[in-house]
Amino acid sequence: MSVYAYYAATIKGEDKALSDYRGKVLLIVNTASKCGLTPQYEGLQKLYEQYKDRGLEILGFPCNQFAGQEPEGEEAIASFCKVNYGVTFPLFSKIEVNGEGTHPLYAYLKSHSPNNANEDIEWNFAKFLVGRDGDIIRRYSARTEPQELAIDIEESLKARA
Repeated sequence: MSVYAYYAATIKGEDKALSDYRGKVLLIVNTASKCGLTPQYEGLQKLYEQYKDRGLEILGFPCNQFAGQEPEGEEAIASFCKVNYGVTFPLFSKIEVNGEGTHPLYAYLKSHSPNNANEDIEWNFAKFLVGRDGDIIRRYSARTEPQELAIDIEESLKARA
């Protein structure tokens, strides 16, 4: 099993199979618009622009579970990200990443992460790097700045599925 077994609703409410990203390196991030870490959107967008032509996809999953820092609806979230940070990477509908309502993708990510396996997501902007084969390479804390992932992303892009 891999992340390719899962589906998620896009920010526009359309079902999206993660298998559509087969062969890409994925950076999966739970996001929020009213968080002290929200400026990470800028760094994520820079990574996306730098590596998308080589096979990186960044998937943003808004989440309101941490101090209510993503209270808006999908349309407002998409607009905020575009207007304030120029976000062009795929955004998905709001999800839960912890507790009984955990989205199945995040249950999988947490339980199969080679580091910090089965630990709850600690805050907005936790990150998972997924290889071209759909397997999780590494989990990063919310405080890890996007540019700190560049070396790992470079290595992952060199690998073939």
